[in-house]
Amino acid sequence: MAYRLGRGRRRRRSIPLSDLPRKAAVLISGSGSNLQSFIDKSACGDIDLDLCVVFSNKPDAYGLTRAREAGIPVECLKHGDYPDRESFDRAVAAVLDRYSPDLIVLAGFMRILSPWFVQHYAGHILNIHPALLPAYPGLDTHQRVLDAGEKWHGSTVHFVTEELDGGPRILQGRLAVNPGESAKELCRRVQAVEHQIYPEAAHWFGQGRLEFRDGAAWLDGGLLKDPVVTQYS
Repeated sequence: MAYRLGRGRRRRRSIPLSDLPRKAAVLISGSGSNLQSFIDKSACGDIDLDLCVVFSNKPDAYGLTRAREAGIPVECLKHGDYPDRESFDRAVAAVLDRYSPDLIVLAGFMRILSPWFVQHYAGHILNIHPALLPAYPGLDTHQRVLDAGEKWHGSTVHFVTEELDGGPRILQGRLAVNPGESAKELCRRVQAVEHQIYPEAAHWFGQGRLEFRDGAAWLDGGLLKDPVVTQYS
């Protein structure tokens, strides 16, 4: 069960119908569980986005199978075939740009993006991080949270900038850490939260309610000084 902790009712702002639906490219490297949440919510009409392509840097990523079964075009380039990070990212962008995406969704894409890629899609890249940013950037967040004895954990959807895990925060799902639970159990619970909040934030972008402006996230015409927070039990 979720409880919204955000600040009051916001004025809705929509984009012209001629601009709908906006198109999203989803980038993955593995099983694609977050991708599946987008596929399921798209099938139900719960997100205003056209999932125009799923891209992976690994040809055996199971997420590509999920995409094919959902009828979504797939593309793959192996990063090991390129001499450096930027040359790979430029090749990826050349593939993605054929689909004219309005939004890039990083869903378990296990690559650090080059500054060139971030600038190429500036203000149009979303990521989700399994921690309540700015706390616990980087890897192994679940075990680090347990080791620190934290009472709360969760996940954060944010715009991507050149600062790793440092872009403007949009939406957080938080939950209480259960006494004695393992990192594996905590990871499972956080992933369930991610499957709710990530499509929701992308949905806001698809509706034209969410935008990146002047280095910050704006929702319904208002500056998001802090992310919207939803509490889960």
